[in-house]
Amino acid sequence: MSFVVASIDEAAAAGPPSRITEFLAKVTPQQLVPDADRFGAPIGEPPIVPAYAGDRMVGHVYLNSDFSSSIGYSGKPIDMLVGLDRDAVVTGLALVEHKEPIVLIGVPEKKVVEAVNKLIGTKVGLIAGGKAKAPQPDIVSGATVTVLVMADSVVRSAVKLVRSGRLGATPAATAAAQQAPEIRTIDADRKEVRDWDSLVGDGSVRRLHVSVGDINAAFVRTGNTGAAANPEPGAADETFIDLYAALVSVPTIGTSLLGEAGWAQLQRRLAPGQHALLIAGDGIYSFKGSGYVRGGVFDRIQIVQDGASARFRDRNHERIGAIEAAGAPELREIGVFVVPADMDFDPTEPWQLQLLVQREIGARDKAFLSLDLGYTLPDTYVRRERTASPPPAAAATSAPPQASGTPAQRATAPDAVAPAATEVDPADHDEPFWKKMWQRDMASTAITLAALLVLTGIFFFQNALVRRPVVYTWVRRAFLLFTLVWLGWYANAQLSVVNILTFTNALMTGFSWEYFLTAPLIFILWSAVAASLLFWGRGPFCGWLCPFGALQELTNTIAKWLRIPQIRVPWGLHERLWPIKYIIFLGLFGVSLHSVALAEKLAEVEPFKTAIVLKFVRDWPFVLFAVALLVAGLFVERFFCRYLCPLGAALAIPGRLRTFEWLRRWPECGSPCHRCAVECPVQSIHPEGHINVNECIYCMHCQELYFDDQRCPHMIQVRLKRERREALTSPSMRGGKGPTPPVITAGGRTVPVPASTAD
Repeated sequence: MSFVVASIDEAAAAGPPSRITEFLAKVTPQQLVPDADRFGAPIGEPPIVPAYAGDRMVGHVYLNSDFSSSIGYSGKPIDMLVGLDRDAVVTGLALVEHKEPIVLIGVPEKKVVEAVNKLIGTKVGLIAGGKAKAPQPDIVSGATVTVLVMADSVVRSAVKLVRSGRLGATPAATAAAQQAPEIRTIDADRKEVRDWDSLVGDGSVRRLHVSVGDINAAFVRTGNTGAAANPEPGAADETFIDLYAALVSVPTIGTSLLGEAGWAQLQRRLAPGQHALLIAGDGIYSFKGSGYVRGGVFDRIQIVQDGASARFRDRNHERIGAIEAAGAPELREIGVFVVPADMDFDPTEPWQLQLLVQREIGARDKAFLSLDLGYTLPDTYVRRERTASPPPAAAATSAPPQASGTPAQRATAPDAVAPAATEVDPADHDEPFWKKMWQRDMASTAITLAALLVLTGIFFFQNALVRRPVVYTWVRRAFLLFTLVWLGWYANAQLSVVNILTFTNALMTGFSWEYFLTAPLIFILWSAVAASLLFWGRGPFCGWLCPFGALQELTNTIAKWLRIPQIRVPWGLHERLWPIKYIIFLGLFGVSLHSVALAEKLAEVEPFKTAIVLKFVRDWPFVLFAVALLVAGLFVERFFCRYLCPLGAALAIPGRLRTFEWLRRWPECGSPCHRCAVECPVQSIHPEGHINVNECIYCMHCQELYFDDQRCPHMIQVRLKRERREALTSPSMRGGKGPTPPVITAGGRTVPVPASTAD
């Protein structure tokens, strides 16, 4: 079954208030449930719609946003119709409505669809029963949040629906209901020291060995031609990775692998009920990742159990030099990883260590492949205690009776087939999606906060810094390079006027912090910008934190080094070009009141998405527009920032409320001196000398001049007066005879002064 995209008209179709009826009118039954030829009437609240082949029900269809949050990057729900067969297997998906700007114009919708298409065929009953993990979609560069929200919403909503019992008893639920309750715990009394071979032999230590030939074949099987065309170099039998995992919080396993001292140290570290793994590896591929830095996330491995997963962080990890068990091999990477406390981990149940293998397939694209190392604790370490059978009421809850009668009859009696989801729905306690995003981006968040702290220090100690022009120049260039390369091209943390339009629209239509928290770096940057507006106006963002602004300034710096002539726009024309960006912003804001989607399309006047998020990998008209602006910026520094940027205009308006004025001026500034105005990179200083904070990017060049006694006329005069004063008090100005000797008199007569006293 392929993933289908359905276009939706703006006007709502006639019918019941539920939007599922509106959306079903735009798709066919076969697109969502194979063999289905018609939809039945909606049942229950939220509604689910049965799908029929003749008079035989073959599955159900529902709207994802009815059952779980699907708020995307735009702040609006991403609506998808989901088809499930009678065994709770995902049979079809239809993307029916979204407002995602990155998908509307930017990343091709087909690419996002293909990523989420991986969910088709997912056995939701197994995930809901804790017997399988949820599949992960392929990451699409530039649309990460959108893809993760879509996949997360489909899985959460499907699991929630299956657990509610509204689809009837799935095979997984029936099997679970028939099992006698049993308490399984680790046998803490069993402790012995064993050698490596025996631990591997009985499964206490599990191994995953992958050769270069194996990994190349695995990428070929994915059907990704780009990945297949870029095979891993080396002999086919060469080890790609030799991965081992063991549960070292079990006394025998921990003592054998870590030694008595290591086991005792681990026991002191673990909280009651907490567990730890030993993960070791060798070969070409590192399970820790070459980009790992202290304080970051091990983004190549995660532990998965019962559909829940968790990644390890620096605080969970301790490096081990060698494995203590007799006969253990020498391995390149060994570490003890404590299972995060927020994961409900049961050591007696099966779990998987999931290894993410990535492969470069282009300038900005990567292919991903997951390898699973399954682990089940051997029974010899498990203590079992059986309890009484569950009461009949519990069994009845896990398998509610099927409704009988025709589809029309079932539609008229929804209460008989749709028990309240809140009574049996553990999914309500699942971790919110935005929290997962913050955990996922913890390392990037720390780096961003550190950069903001550095920038704050630059501003607070600006006077000391600008007194050293050479140092300041290189500090500024280094920060702009960080903003462009890491904040922009790597982290895609480019703020946009679209953020302002969606925020305003959310205030009018139903504000929720959940959407704004799904992009941690964007949220942090906007918080910092909001605070900086009160201190310095728009300058901190436009001059320091905007990746496209940094790109313009750095390319202009290179242009000056290559002696490309710079054009100084006449003041009269320059002043009249300023309002253009305000007109563009007000136009976009007005359009957004009518249609946010249309405003987001028109916001392509910003080249940010092309030059920063998509790194110029886009249709040629967008690339040509962005390159044209950069070329103009080679001759007129920050051409786009000066005259066209709607985001700069939007920030300038509240920026007038700033509390402090930290840019110093001399009385002579503007009359008679015009040096600052002439040298201002963006011509934000009026001829009469005052700084227009609406246009100032806070580059601090005028502050360099303010303290420079070689370039600033005022400071030159101060320096000359100081030099004259020093010259008048110097010995050379008194004939070079030195200080006048003292005159001593006694009785009206001068007393000769001895030579030693005179000296």
